[in-house]
Amino acid sequence: MDRRDFLKKTITSGIAAGSTLVFPKMGRLWAASQGAGTPAWDLVAVRGGEPDQMFDSAIAAMGGIQTFVPRGSKVLVKPNIGWDVPPERAGNTHPALVKRIVEHCLSAGAKDVTVFDHTCDNWVRTYRNSGIEKAVKDAGGRIISGDSKGYYQQVDVPMGKRLTEARVHQALLEADVFINVPVLKHHSSSMVTIGMKNLMGVVWDRGYWHRNDLHQCIADFASFRAPDLTVVDAYNVMTRNGPRGVSVNDVVSMKAQVISTDFVAADAAAAKLFGTEPADIRHIQIASDMHLGQMNLADLTIHRIRL
Repeated sequence: MDRRDFLKKTITSGIAAGSTLVFPKMGRLWAASQGAGTPAWDLVAVRGGEPDQMFDSAIAAMGGIQTFVPRGSKVLVKPNIGWDVPPERAGNTHPALVKRIVEHCLSAGAKDVTVFDHTCDNWVRTYRNSGIEKAVKDAGGRIISGDSKGYYQQVDVPMGKRLTEARVHQALLEADVFINVPVLKHHSSSMVTIGMKNLMGVVWDRGYWHRNDLHQCIADFASFRAPDLTVVDAYNVMTRNGPRGVSVNDVVSMKAQVISTDFVAADAAAAKLFGTEPADIRHIQIASDMHLGQMNLADLTIHRIRL
């Protein structure tokens, strides 16, 4: 039995029989089944566990973190840390997931694992109150500020139609490996925040995007550098009043996670979780039209794990 067959058998044995869903909106993602003999997984969807547990299972299904993180590499982990709210408000990526990803990267021999976001609220309070600063430090990673224009360098966006240049944080420009870790949530302007939208946190001038066709700018920038891995946190999902939310009443517990090397596919799957068709999210459709990734889940090999 070769390694790939071993992984398939091991993973398949972990899938709960029946795949009955707790959350109706998640049904469409888990409705299709993995085809027999499929050579590899384009996307792994996990549900039913804690954020760190789900990542452990998902990354094992993808071949282990060493598949993406070479020994001695510099890794950027980019969660959503945009808002000064506690984890239960689901305005930011869950700190337990960020911690676990950093731990995996360091265990694979990464030389440096850096975490940052260009926050919307005060970055000191946001880093602290999101729980992410402590999670990164406890894991042995390095958390840095995104709150100074001096950290950003001007780059061209060659495929951009409305966004042809941007000032990008040097941590992304210097990274050998880029792991994007968005939280899935409602957004009043872009309908949802997922992977591509999360990339607004690596640039200096987010306001330009809002003033110049937000959806086109989101897709434009996605063409600058694709993440090596996208991990969508759907443990707790803000279903209204995004991007900041008002109270825990805006949040639904989904206990789900989506991982893919194709960030358009990850966004498409997460949109399904949210109860929305990917084509109805304009920047996902634009990114698909730009051939940046696959939004048609029927064309993907998807592995589903229930813990």
